[in-house]
Amino acid sequence: MNAAEFARRVDHTILKPEAGPADIDRLCDEALAHRFAAVCVNPCWVERCVARLRGSPVAVATVAGFPLGATTPGAKAFEAHEAAAAGATEIDMVVNIGKLIAGDRAAVVDDIWQVVRATRSANEKAIVKVILETAALNEAQIILGCRCTAEAQAEFVKTSTGFHAAGGATVQSVALLRKHAAPIRVKASGGIRDLATAEAMIAAGADRLGMSAGVAIMRELAAREGAAAKR
Repeated sequence: MNAAEFARRVDHTILKPEAGPADIDRLCDEALAHRFAAVCVNPCWVERCVARLRGSPVAVATVAGFPLGATTPGAKAFEAHEAAAAGATEIDMVVNIGKLIAGDRAAVVDDIWQVVRATRSANEKAIVKVILETAALNEAQIILGCRCTAEAQAEFVKTSTGFHAAGGATVQSVALLRKHAAPIRVKASGGIRDLATAEAMIAAGADRLGMSAGVAIMRELAAREGAAAKR
């Protein structure tokens, strides 16, 4: 995979609460320079990113119910609708993890569907990614999360918020999502800090990579391509 193909899989992310305007502007400018798929920011920065990226192919993604997933479906739906109306075209929502672990399929489907419906009511072309927090789940719970995501008509399942103590994405969790979510797409996120890890996630079935280390990994990839060209 060359650098351009790799870049199209990257959601260039900054979700730390202390991020300020200069951080957000730098994120957007880096995404433009490398032609990443999207920037992913907290909802308060959506309008700024939309304005800075207007006319470019870089999408604006944001989060709903982040990072715990324990707000009500209505609260998540409101966040999603407001963000989509402001110009976000991708919403990464955190599923209700406690209800997923409890096996309450109806509640989990409703949680996702309310966000999907609210997002599409603001922008029918916007997509929803469902964060399952796979490191906190067993295999049966991950499979149930995939089925609920499909039933609620979201476009992606995603491994992690990157904020949970249990950890982030693993090759095993990505492969499990790929197996049980297809044709729904898979986003790996949490702990992807180098090229080897990123490529392992793609090989396991990740369509997108959510990470803050995208620029460093692009440099690593460019160095590898440069070394190969000299051989």
